[in-house]
Amino acid sequence: MDAGGPAASESEAAMKRLGILTGGGDAPGLNAVLRAVVKTAEHEHDVEIIGIEDGYDGLVLPDRTRPLTGEAVHGLIARGGTILGTANRGNPFARRVTRDGEDVIEDISAEVVTGFERLGLDGLIAVGGDGSLRIATELGLRFGLPIVGVPKTIDNDLEGTDVTFGFDTALGIATEAFDRLQTTGDSHHRVMLLELMGRDAGFIALHAGVAGDADVILIPEIPFDLEVVCAKIRDREATGRRFSLVAVSEGARPLGGAQSFRALADDLNVARLGGIAAQVGEVVQRVTGKETRTTVLGHLQRGGAPSPFDRWLATRFGAAALRLALAGGWGRMVGLRGQAIIDTPLAEATSTPKRVNPEGEPVRMAKGLGVVFG
Repeated sequence: MDAGGPAASESEAAMKRLGILTGGGDAPGLNAVLRAVVKTAEHEHDVEIIGIEDGYDGLVLPDRTRPLTGEAVHGLIARGGTILGTANRGNPFARRVTRDGEDVIEDISAEVVTGFERLGLDGLIAVGGDGSLRIATELGLRFGLPIVGVPKTIDNDLEGTDVTFGFDTALGIATEAFDRLQTTGDSHHRVMLLELMGRDAGFIALHAGVAGDADVILIPEIPFDLEVVCAKIRDREATGRRFSLVAVSEGARPLGGAQSFRALADDLNVARLGGIAAQVGEVVQRVTGKETRTTVLGHLQRGGAPSPFDRWLATRFGAAALRLALAGGWGRMVGLRGQAIIDTPLAEATSTPKRVNPEGEPVRMAKGLGVVFG
């Protein structure tokens, strides 16, 4: 099915009320999706759009919905975050609830279905990353809930699309950070390390590292050898290059070692990665004698206004998701292939996370430029 094409059908004629929610971590472009869905519904179709607040929580908790009109989404294309809010720990299949004065973990997914029916929805558009869309997949498989997915994550780690919105904005922020670190690193003859988001996918570090002229790029898909990293920095020093830039993905790990965590996983939360760049910097300074500085870019990568590309892509995804829903394309996710908007089964898109190919052309290209991956 071509999600970007016309969608007039019997399904569309019966569709009167669609819900939309944004789940997981925020990403620049979420509001642009909401705007596109609402404006396309308003201008092309007689469909009411109901905004569901705080992810799937809005289908369970009272008074967490609101009608979305053209006026409500006016000017949203340039606004970061999401006006609907998000709940990145709002998994209805494992939710902490209080029973008889005690906190317990329960599966309350049936309450999501009850909320969906209570609102009189004909379908749901779920905008989210791998976690939110896995929930959407399970809700569809277990309950037959009619859901269309829209891929969102700065990590770019979802299959079924060449790129997710939010990634380009994060890449731009990270690249600008490298530009700034380069001038101060050059002035003080230091090794500058920049720790970047991405969890177990190294796309931000790889792309920003190349775009920002990094000398070393450390990503989760290629365990690194610190001796190789230090050798690269010493080689640069020997040839008169008195500073170095190192891109470090938060999920990178040393050869034979483990990832670095700021907080461990529990029954509800995934582990929180972080700290690996500081560890690498300490070793580099001790072994090479070079002064090092570490910067953790953190949530600056996901906040603020979306880039023009992310505004464009999010708008295309929003319009395509509405048309896919009206055509009855439940259990599917919109995506980008080349320049075309396509759609794929949600189960397929969420079954295997996308990762950097260690033998792929982008990595080979970077190595050919002299970049070391450890």
